[in-house]
Amino acid sequence: MVWLMILLAVGIIVGNLMLLKHTAHIKMPSLKDKQQRHQDDLEDDDWRDD
Repeated sequence: MVWLMILLAVGIIVGNLMLLKHTAHIKMPSLKDKQQRHQDDLEDDDWRDD
């Protein structure tokens, strides 16, 4: 039973490291770009009565 728990813990650790390596090259959008897109979406809404 202890071996199963150790194997499960090692599997989780290895899986997380593989996921981290796989996603390391993905570029996150900057906050400025996100705010600009959000502002553009708000301006394009037809239901707003500004």
